Amino acid sequence: MFYVALKMLMGDRAKYLGLLLGISFTAFLVTFAGCYFAGFMTRGFALISENSSADVWVMNPAVDSAALTTNMPDSALQRVRSVEGVQHAVPLMLGDVDVHFPNGRFQSFQVIGVDNATLAGAPFLVNGASPEVLRAPDAVIVDAGGTSGKLQTPLRKIDQWPHDGVHLDVPTRELMPGDELLANGRRIVVEGRSKTIPRFPPRPLLYTTYSNAARILPAAMNLLTFVMVSRQPGISAHQLAQRIEQRTGLRARTTDDFKKDTVRWYLINSEDVGDIVTMLVLAMTVGFGVTGVMLYMFTYENLRQYAVLKAMGTSRRTLLSMIFFQASVCAFLGAGIGIGLCALIGAGAATIDFPFRMMWFTPLLGVLGVLIISLAAALISIRPVLTLEPGVVFSGR
Repeated sequence: MFYVALKMLMGDRAKYLGLLLGISFTAFLVTFAGCYFAGFMTRGFALISENSSADVWVMNPAVDSAALTTNMPDSALQRVRSVEGVQHAVPLMLGDVDVHFPNGRFQSFQVIGVDNATLAGAPFLVNGASPEVLRAPDAVIVDAGGTSGKLQTPLRKIDQWPHDGVHLDVPTRELMPGDELLANGRRIVVEGRSKTIPRFPPRPLLYTTYSNAARILPAAMNLLTFVMVSRQPGISAHQLAQRIEQRTGLRARTTDDFKKDTVRWYLINSEDVGDIVTMLVLAMTVGFGVTGVMLYMFTYENLRQYAVLKAMGTSRRTLLSMIFFQASVCAFLGAGIGIGLCALIGAGAATIDFPFRMMWFTPLLGVLGVLIISLAAALISIRPVLTLEPGVVFSGR
């Protein structure tokens, strides 16, 4: 009977293709929404990911994510270092500053101040140079941070630091080592460029030493944002985090827990999560509408065939199994097409720094969405078969 159901399904090519189109569209949108969510979540905790050597992150008790921070006194660093089980503890400073380019254009940067002694937290440069370049006076490393066209400086010398006003509409080039900028009215020198994990939301990054960051950021009472801690052998990260909280009164989270905290913060506070939910609802609604209508029309137009089968003694259970089999075939093929298309488009999106990441759960999310709409469409379509009388095949109607 399943062979008969398959022949019936593929006999009407127009409706069969319509079913596949509706299911493929649903699988694509649901999977894409999941990949976008995974992508911008990964970028949301990029700061944590790029400092993988830290076992524990210590912060102000009011901080519950890497996305929204407030500082704590510099004395917190020594308090953390005094806790038993801490092998290394280094400071990390975050702040925002407006940077003025030589032609007068300005751009907001996130400043990341790394430890003066170890340079822990500094990125690797794109040309393979060492982060040791930050030891030069006023040195900074710049990073696009997922943006495009934000690191442009005037190409011609005549347009750099002009005395006749700003030169905005002039030829530009990418920042290079040796270029000078002004951050909060203070001179800084670009010593290199990095390409770390893009941020969400995208923003240019400026890496420098802790002391230099304190010089160029607006004056504040507290400058220390995080303390990155590595543990001694024989103690787990969770145990060390609990011990730090008990001894210092600060908030301490393991790397994995801090990532989860950041994801939770985005789920609660980010408007992009609402956009993703809207995309999922739209995908499910459109997919259910197309699939449900097409499958119902297909079943209704094949009532004579089902009547013949029922008149020949085919049980109701077998007829229903045929309908669910047809829906399952369409769901299987449509899910494969939709997820495959999403993977292809995602590969292209990754080349333009779009926040797309296909993780293990994203194809499953697409398959789950397809199964839900296919099952719902099949349940709607079985009603005409359940109420079907075999005599209809002989009535001439």
